[in-house]
Amino acid sequence: MDSAFWDDLAENLDDPQFLRSYLTESVRIATVDALINALEEARESARLNKAELARAIGAEPAVVRRLLSATSPNPTVGTLAEVAAALGLRIRLEPMPERERRAVTDALRTGRPTPETHARLAA
Repeated sequence: MDSAFWDDLAENLDDPQFLRSYLTESVRIATVDALINALEEARESARLNKAELARAIGAEPAVVRRLLSATSPNPTVGTLAEVAAALGLRIRLEPMPERERRAVTDALRTGRPTPETHARLAA
């Protein structure tokens, strides 16, 4: 990618409001993506089609189709938990690895990017 983009991003991260928005959105996207992918893999392993999964949670088939197929899903925790339960799963929180915690959590709490924040962007 163009180094001007990365230079501009690094400069923008000095703005605490931008930093917090950027980090929370990037974590949200990665988390939702991982959850959706895990649910889709479980659905396929269970050999359920989307309509069958929807019936299992008492929802319209379109709900499950949107959840598992949308390019930018924004599901509720309740919907994720219901789908997970129908697949024999539970959603749990887990600690971030130390380096990621410093990159994200410390920066969110202080409003200042850490060296790990900049390293995370370079990865």
